[in-house]
Amino acid sequence: QVQVVESGGGLVQPGGSLRLSCAASGTISIINAIRWYRQAPGKQRELVARITNTGTTEYADSVKGRFTISRDNAKNMVYLRMDRLKVEDTAVYYCNAETSEPLVLAGLEVGYLEVWGQGTLVTVPS
Repeated sequence: QVQVVESGGGLVQPGGSLRLSCAASGTISIINAIRWYRQAPGKQRELVARITNTGTTEYADSVKGRFTISRDNAKNMVYLRMDRLKVEDTAVYYCNAETSEPLVLAGLEVGYLEVWGQGTLVTVPS
């Protein structure tokens, strides 16, 4: 199994920076990619950034040029560096691990297991 734990959230003024960390543990070899999601109050959870185990990255349009996702394989860590933060970046940020472990429901393989962390709150006050 895999576990992921986020850290690094906090209160930061508009225009400031923050770095979130996602620590992965367990059977690391089954992780194909790590994603950062966020969920603002009253809104749906949205994908912010993703990094594969080969280092390919992708970003939501709303954070391109401001956020950077990176990984340290030796430490089993993924980071989300957030610069030029805006009020609208306020949200709970979640780390999500995409794995190659089949997800089986009622005897049927329906996809692959995803593992979520508990989230870390980022607040950018107006």
